Amino acid sequence: MIDPREDQAAGLRRLFRRAPPTVVALYATGRRRAHVALQAAHRIAGHGRRVLLLDEAQGEDSLAGVLGLPTGGDLLGVLGGRSSARELVQPVPGLLGRVPVAACALALPLLDGERRDCVLDALRTLQRPASFILIHSACESAADPSPFALAAPRRLVVAEASRSGATDAYQVIKRLAAAGAGSLHVAVCGARGRADATAFFHSLSELVRRHVGVPLAWLGEVERDELAAGLGQGAAEASPRDAEAAFLRRLATFGNVQAGAAAGRGAPTWD
Repeated sequence: MIDPREDQAAGLRRLFRRAPPTVVALYATGRRRAHVALQAAHRIAGHGRRVLLLDEAQGEDSLAGVLGLPTGGDLLGVLGGRSSARELVQPVPGLLGRVPVAACALALPLLDGERRDCVLDALRTLQRPASFILIHSACESAADPSPFALAAPRRLVVAEASRSGATDAYQVIKRLAAAGAGSLHVAVCGARGRADATAFFHSLSELVRRHVGVPLAWLGEVERDELAAGLGQGAAEASPRDAEAAFLRRLATFGNVQAGAAAGRGAPTWD
């Protein structure tokens, strides 16, 4: 049904939109990582985009604390019919909501086919109304990405323009590179102006170029630029919709990690 908060045209576009949502693994850096991540999510939501947060971060990095939400209700709860997918969506003003997925991210490679299909069906239900799915990941997890982060076609590092933000961003990028990630989008928040934000990015990009060798794509400032448009450009230039449609297909392969490793194929890798 059409959300009464939308105008009729926007509601119809959403109902009949064939393209699946843009899926992005999000890493926020700096002194207040959860706040930075939430700020980026609201900016991506922008003018009527429907953003769903899959939150696999825990402790201080989790979005639950800054949003005043309970930590329970993990996506793993869909197994055995304990919860429906929609019941697990926690309300977030301005966004579709937040779904905790930390336990599910750990368990997914160990699930049998029937249980894995149950989780994937829940994700299909959750993504239908979404324009964007942001997988909120802890910086420390970047060296060993979860199935959700690994299956995401895009990776975004939101760097706070501070000493700790720069240090965190470099470490996250280094860890992602060690895990086999390719190019990364970078957005800057908290800069004093465009010149400072640009200088911050160029300094980080040069450091990464010299010591890591991973290309960084400048997405802009969280406070001033259209982040959603920048994140969508790659899909338009490549095969249309295929990267997003591949998200669930790639997640489905994680049940075969152990069998694949035994056969010498190893686990799924980054695009």
